[in-house]
Amino acid sequence: MSGSLIVPLIILIPLIGAIITMFLSGSKARYAWIVSTAVAAADLVLCVFMMVVGDYAAGDYDFCASWIDTAGLKMSLIFTVDGLSILMLFLTAFLEVLVMVFSYKERDQANKFFALLLLIEVGLMGVYTAADYFLFYIMWEITLIPMYFLISWYGGPRRHYSAIKFFIYTHVASLVMLIGIFALAFEAAAVNGGVVDFSFEAIKHAAGFFDEVFQVVVFGLLFFGFLVKMPAVPFHTWLPDAHTEAPTAGSVLLAGVMLKMGSYGIIRINLEVLPLGAADWQWVLIIMGILAAVYGAYACIAQRDLKKMVAYSSISHMGLVMMAMGFLSDIGIQFAVFQMFAHGLISAMLFMVCGWAGHSVGTREIPLLGGLASKLPKFAGMMMFCFMASLGLPGLIGFWGEFGIIFGFYEFLVDENMIYLLVFSLLSLLLTAGYYLWAMQRTLFGDLTEKIDLSHVHDFNRVEMVCLCVLAAAIVAYGLWPDLALSFIDTYYLIGVI
Repeated sequence: MSGSLIVPLIILIPLIGAIITMFLSGSKARYAWIVSTAVAAADLVLCVFMMVVGDYAAGDYDFCASWIDTAGLKMSLIFTVDGLSILMLFLTAFLEVLVMVFSYKERDQANKFFALLLLIEVGLMGVYTAADYFLFYIMWEITLIPMYFLISWYGGPRRHYSAIKFFIYTHVASLVMLIGIFALAFEAAAVNGGVVDFSFEAIKHAAGFFDEVFQVVVFGLLFFGFLVKMPAVPFHTWLPDAHTEAPTAGSVLLAGVMLKMGSYGIIRINLEVLPLGAADWQWVLIIMGILAAVYGAYACIAQRDLKKMVAYSSISHMGLVMMAMGFLSDIGIQFAVFQMFAHGLISAMLFMVCGWAGHSVGTREIPLLGGLASKLPKFAGMMMFCFMASLGLPGLIGFWGEFGIIFGFYEFLVDENMIYLLVFSLLSLLLTAGYYLWAMQRTLFGDLTEKIDLSHVHDFNRVEMVCLCVLAAAIVAYGLWPDLALSFIDTYYLIGVI
């Protein structure tokens, strides 16, 4: 056993917290929120500590312990932090604290609700720190189970259907990904003295000996597992259903950090380990990214439900991430990761606002709403702010993610002499502005609707406003000073590989 214990701690702390919270039932249920929030806050402190103290890029927080080490087979508990994962760790911990605080009113089996949120954090922290392929897969699967129960137990009227659809889509995709992982390990064994070693380091060492045909096939297997998770068109239909039925906390974590598992996996594994496969699949990534960006934005215009509209907007914004990864360039990877981080903050705020509308106003149906700005000024202000952030208003974090990707796309198309394709990415931005402004006009302005009773509806309370203001402050801070995030994004492992 070697290395720092901080990274294992950010996984063990929420696991222990979830076990403790689970037993706080009956008369002790009122303590479930306090314990789970304290646990999430402790994880956030550790993540911030790693960002500002020590040198994670030099391996100060790496951890390694033998898991299985027999003749011919080696699996290890290896955790590491680098420039690709540090922002995702911070984002996960940050959003966990906010959803805990935002959900303080939860009374229906509160111990199980908050325990499930902590278990999701366990899996997410494991995915973003694992440096062993089998450990990575185990952590990947761990995230599915609590999210399934969170939707199935605490979701809307069609929660069971949506939970099953979510689980089947993502689990089947992860099984295909597992085939690709086994293929990598067994192929690398020929280089590693016949030992099937699942560590990232061992497989990356052997990757230079993988032939092009093998890389193309395995790239496809892994890519399928990851793109369903993002999700990309046409494997996206589970996401709008899951978001529509999930509780607000589930939607925040699903859009904020769980979707990023797919793009993280593509960068971490597909592009880093299989460069020849990446070169052959390059245009598939770009075309699928463009398709998702344009289709997702176009589908938003037809939505009647606020949460479903935001769900399709996530498909569109993650399409931009897919497109950026397809550039196979440092600027593409840098701004793909930045957009992942930006979308995590913005989508969290979007789902908090839209989810609150469903609970407090009684409906999320856009045609039934109208004139809410005069009745709920705080709600209107926060909705306008997060809509503007998502459509890429300059001065907010969403602008830099989209600007960087468009700039990278321009450089790529100039080299390929195909500059006319830039119109598709610009079309997605135009559609994004259109559906947000249209939804905002129908929901907030005009005369108060007579279709719903607003006499007993109250605006955001103090706790809810604190959560939303913290998110808004982060969106503004990173929007005015994007290098606060860009300085942590390191693409050193791609230089000279692609």
